[in-house]
Amino acid sequence: MFTPRGKFGWYELMTSDTKAAGKFYSDVVGWTVNEMAGPDGSIQYTTFNIGEVGIAGMINIPGHTGWVGYISVDDVDAHIERILEAGGKLWKPATDVPGMLRFAVMSDPQGAAIVVFTPNPAMPATQRPEPPAVGTIGWHELYTTDLDAGFDFYNKLFGWTKLSDMDMGPMGLYRLFDEGDHKEMGDGGMMAKPPFIPVSCWGFYFCVDSVAAAVKRVEAGGGKISNGPIQVPGGGWIIQGSDPQGGMFSLVSSGE
Repeated sequence: MFTPRGKFGWYELMTSDTKAAGKFYSDVVGWTVNEMAGPDGSIQYTTFNIGEVGIAGMINIPGHTGWVGYISVDDVDAHIERILEAGGKLWKPATDVPGMLRFAVMSDPQGAAIVVFTPNPAMPATQRPEPPAVGTIGWHELYTTDLDAGFDFYNKLFGWTKLSDMDMGPMGLYRLFDEGDHKEMGDGGMMAKPPFIPVSCWGFYFCVDSVAAAVKRVEAGGGKISNGPIQVPGGGWIIQGSDPQGGMFSLVSSGE
């Protein structure tokens, strides 16, 4: 789970039905599901894998659904204080997962949920596939009530830099940001929250073989498509939708 500081390193689905969600995302994205049992035999945590490598996780939270991203920091407790000073909120105090990581659930000043975590240095580093490999996370997108304030927060707290602003007309600016990888298009974008999204939040794009083919898998699995397929700058194709439990997600492929 080693991730360079200041970068997204893990993704987690909170859902009311882990069995159904596990089947849906396995069918749509191509992940395999690995259930981790506790001493009493009950399922404590579920991971979404590419082969043997974990890419994301899933937990059962009745009445809640949605994806959240984990951002790696060198000292969780120090970052809690910095985030609070910057106007963020603490939702779950720093907690240790023995042998793996220390984490805290927080939100930025505009209300978008994030998790800050510090990996246990003794954990063996696993080489993960890189985007655009199927099943990897290819893009991060922040929908916020204040674009400039939102960017300033992530710039100051995690060192992200602005690449450029794209004018989307009535929808406002789309700001490309870089987490430090120095990719041509960056690691994600930020934009004003559309009216149909109730609160500020992060969205994540999962890489698939073909967006057009994935639409059929989404609909066959009981999910809904809210936008797309559409082609985006750089030549990729995207769709946005929701899983059967209502969790928002996005898909991206290099060709339609």
